Amino acid sequence: MKITFLGTGTSQGVPVIACPCPVCQSHDEKDKRLRTSVLIEKDNKTIIIDTGPDFRQQMLRANVEVLDAILYTHEHKDHIAGLDDVRAYNFINQRPVNVYLEERVIPAIKREFSYIFAENKYPGVPQINLNTIDHNYSFEAEGVKIIPIRAFHYRLPVLGFRIGDFTYITDANYLPEEEKEKIVGSQFIVINALRKQKHISHFSLNEAVNFINEFGPRRGFITHISHQMGIHSEVVKELPPNIILAYDGLTIKI
Repeated sequence: MKITFLGTGTSQGVPVIACPCPVCQSHDEKDKRLRTSVLIEKDNKTIIIDTGPDFRQQMLRANVEVLDAILYTHEHKDHIAGLDDVRAYNFINQRPVNVYLEERVIPAIKREFSYIFAENKYPGVPQINLNTIDHNYSFEAEGVKIIPIRAFHYRLPVLGFRIGDFTYITDANYLPEEEKEKIVGSQFIVINALRKQKHISHFSLNEAVNFINEFGPRRGFITHISHQMGIHSEVVKELPPNIILAYDGLTIKI
């Protein structure tokens, strides 16, 4: 299995428009972050977690020629806004794209992309199949077994996902103890950390580090990073050897 970090930034991305801070003005490519998303390649299948506003750019940059499935963590715009661009895959791959999401997220998708679900569709609109998932049950996406994990983004319920030894959780700052049990044994854990200071709906850097250490994986990765976190080259010096500040384009093989 191969994992590619397509984007590691928060909802505004990095650099933030018109921001003069040192992070946004940095020339280091690791300080340039598109909105958070990952590409999973397993058993000749290609799965994307979240399609943010940068989805088109991310697919071009990673040279993704086939898209088999999309998993949605939740309905916030920085995680769904790029859905329209699956049209290209409909044309190239000659089939609808399977989308896996919680039932409560479906109204947001239908509201934001009402034309996809219109009775009389305009020619060329995206073709998708909605597949409802429940965090209490594992499911298969194109033959790949996936375990959904309930987390909370302040009060908003969101999903993380475990695939084999890989666990991915973004936009969260709390997990019930029974959901943490699903993570035990993961060798690679990705968790969000917005900044060093405490935040109402995201883990801080220290909270994320403690969360990773709770499970003792081989490697931990920090994602969904804002410009408030600091310069990449400086922040990495503060992290334990087994924890990596993820950056766009980083790949890991499991």
